[in-house]
Amino acid sequence: QVQLVESGGGLVQAGGSLRLSCAASGRTFNNYAMAWFRQAPGKEREFVTAISRDGGRTNYAMFVKGRFTVSRDNAKNTVSLQMNSLKPEDTAVYYCAAVFPPYSSITYSSQELYDYWGQGTQVTVSS
Repeated sequence: QVQLVESGGGLVQAGGSLRLSCAASGRTFNNYAMAWFRQAPGKEREFVTAISRDGGRTNYAMFVKGRFTVSRDNAKNTVSLQMNSLKPEDTAVYYCAAVFPPYSSITYSSQELYDYWGQGTQVTVSS
């Protein structure tokens, strides 16, 4: 079992930045590929970004490319999401997720493949 706890959400003006963190506990963190998803009010949860368990490979949704950066620190059991140039449409609850992949370089964008989820952190971007 892996426990995930997100933090760092809040209210920011358009064009601003936030850094989300996800702290993992319970199993060997560097065995897990990680991802961030988000869910806006009235919308389906969607993929934002993923990072392989060794940190060497990342994958981004088109709508965040160039603005968001995912990273992980396996020594501290954390994965982070740096969000710059935020837009009102980025307003959502952001979730951290983990999966045990067969290879170290794999990332997944399908939420059905993820086994563990955090409780989410609210990000609100005002115009």
